[in-house]
Amino acid sequence: MTTVKIPLLFLLTSLAGVCPLRHSEIHSKAGEVVALLCPYTGYNQSHTKLVWTSHTPERMFVTNMSSADLSQMGVLVHGRSLVILSASVNHQGNYSCSLGKVSSQFWFMLTVNTAQSREYEERSRYSKTCYTQESCKLNCPDVNIPAENIPNITRNSITWHKEGESLSKDGYFSSVEEKDHGVYTCTRSYLYHGQTYNMTFTVVLDVKPKKSEKTAVIVSPRKNDVFHVDLGSTVVIDCKAVTYSDFDGVFWLSGKSFVDKKANLPVFYNSTRENNAEEIKMTASLVFRKVSEEDLSKNYTCKLESVYQTSSFVTITLAKKTRPLYIYLAVSIVGIIVVMVVTVVIYVKLKIDITLFLRDNLGFHSGGSDGKRYDAFLMCYKSNTDAGLNAHDRRWLESVLEERFGYRLCLYNHEVLPGKAAAEAVLDCVEHSQTVVLVPTSQDPAPGSGLLSAIHAALVERQTRLIFIKTETTEMSTSGSLHEALHLLTEAGDCVTWKGVSSMPPSSSFWKQLRYHLPVPQQAPKMRLLPQTAAQDDHC
Repeated sequence: MTTVKIPLLFLLTSLAGVCPLRHSEIHSKAGEVVALLCPYTGYNQSHTKLVWTSHTPERMFVTNMSSADLSQMGVLVHGRSLVILSASVNHQGNYSCSLGKVSSQFWFMLTVNTAQSREYEERSRYSKTCYTQESCKLNCPDVNIPAENIPNITRNSITWHKEGESLSKDGYFSSVEEKDHGVYTCTRSYLYHGQTYNMTFTVVLDVKPKKSEKTAVIVSPRKNDVFHVDLGSTVVIDCKAVTYSDFDGVFWLSGKSFVDKKANLPVFYNSTRENNAEEIKMTASLVFRKVSEEDLSKNYTCKLESVYQTSSFVTITLAKKTRPLYIYLAVSIVGIIVVMVVTVVIYVKLKIDITLFLRDNLGFHSGGSDGKRYDAFLMCYKSNTDAGLNAHDRRWLESVLEERFGYRLCLYNHEVLPGKAAAEAVLDCVEHSQTVVLVPTSQDPAPGSGLLSAIHAALVERQTRLIFIKTETTEMSTSGSLHEALHLLTEAGDCVTWKGVSSMPPSSSFWKQLRYHLPVPQQAPKMRLLPQTAAQDDHC
């Protein structure tokens, strides 16, 4: 038989002349029971007659027909319920119930689906979620069939079947397991005049791991924590908690009093909340604008208040921050190092001035002579013609050393007398002098390379100090053997640079360096100088 679908709006317009305000869509599976329930709850059968009307082209009827005629159509009417025992496509269409007035009609659109209809399967599919090791009960959806009030119809028990299995199932699991996951079909059976009529629904059971029993807890700070702070500083202490209820809260107490949230107070707190899928993270931040002595004497308590468990507390205190011992030790070590470095730098820069100051002002004028008659032995060596000291400069050098600073000198020209061997006289001076001073000269006579080599050997043997005076433009003789002898002497002694006129004053750098390398004189200085116009000679 051909199914004819008539639009509900067309039916209502043609039959009632008005647009419907109320209607409901009903979907059923072919061959199963369909129940329509009129929504007029104030209906009183003894005073008002409820009229059901079928507007389907194939099976048009009204409830003033005889029960026998309706029964032949497979339809039962009782009170507010209209029951189709075995729905077919011929029952598909529009139905209405009313209290006798067109304006009070309520409309139903019935769609009868075949067993293979995907639309019906989606509409009749329900879901249920249970957790492992917990009890679980599957619920078969209720229908609008008041079987206890309809004559000759009896409601049987509900049966369950799992998809892919033939044995019937119980809809109750005392302890559900993961293997119970799957698709279940529940069947409601009704008996009417010895004939059984069914209504089926699909329930999808999803079994998830057992829900853990989680407890709200304060994560930080820990109980009796002590926070070391500086007086007058701004301090923020976060109390962090994890909860599982929107009704839980975290706040601060000062002693037994609540801390206020007003940000203009010296001590206040503010809170934040972060909702995740399975938990709620809350933070209550205790803020000290400027830590005072009074704050150090109080206890502060973070309280987690929960509606599902006992409230929890964490009490903390503040303490004045003290510098660790290692900081003082580190500062001391750094200070000592700085003092040492500064002292070394000063000494390196001023060691000559310091040494001479001690000699001149503390009476250090008589050192040990070790049996030596002379403080120094002055001897010339051949330098560049224009670079060495002239006779006037050499005489000035000798005069300042003897007359101003009190040195006893052994002079080469005084010791090498006519007829006396030069080498013997020089070595005799070296032996009886504490220091040998080599003075550059641009004039001969000057000792040869052999004598200089002998002097070097004597210095090494007797461990006599050597001072090598040079000029800013001193150039050694080009003679190979003489140059080698002078080179050995320069490496063996201390060098002092003569800078001409600027080196003549006794307070010049030249004299300071020369006196620093010379030993302490054996006699007090005479504190007088020869005139700078002293007679010049041509020997050293």
